[in-house]
Amino acid sequence: MTTPNQVFDHHELLYISSKNQPVYEDAMPGVPGIDVQPLFLDPHNGVWVLKVWFHPGVVLPRHYHTGTVHLFTISGHWEYVEYPNDPQTDGCYLYEPGGSIHQFMTPETNTKPTETLMVVQGANVNFDNDGNYLGIMDASDIMCMLDNLIRERGLEPANYITPPQPDHNARVRNLK
Repeated sequence: MTTPNQVFDHHELLYISSKNQPVYEDAMPGVPGIDVQPLFLDPHNGVWVLKVWFHPGVVLPRHYHTGTVHLFTISGHWEYVEYPNDPQTDGCYLYEPGGSIHQFMTPETNTKPTETLMVVQGANVNFDNDGNYLGIMDASDIMCMLDNLIRERGLEPANYITPPQPDHNARVRNLK
């Protein structure tokens, strides 16, 4: 077997050292106590990778996932309202299939923020406690939310990995 043809030259590693990147405090409008550090945002494929710190007493809106979620709990404690007997603590990994519906919360009794790392495909469709539609959150919304936050607060710009904008590309191929 020969080495595959390389379509794109890859001259450097694409990586983020989270130790050197800004963390945006109270980043989610309408829900205080959520600090966010974006690592990868791809609005074209609907993928978002974030480090998120949830302070004690945070309750997210009930939401439906259009795609999968991989959620790593680095430190702290959180749970879904619907699954109080399955708390997620230091070192837990949770897989959520597309179509999941739940409500995330951190107990008010937590003594420090809960640190997580999430890899999300698709969007969260958010609802209030009566089942009324509140809005959607996906990679595009997160990019806009961060841009607005940075502009409004005069913060350091976010440095995350994102693929380039798709474009037309005429390629001459040598067909034999």
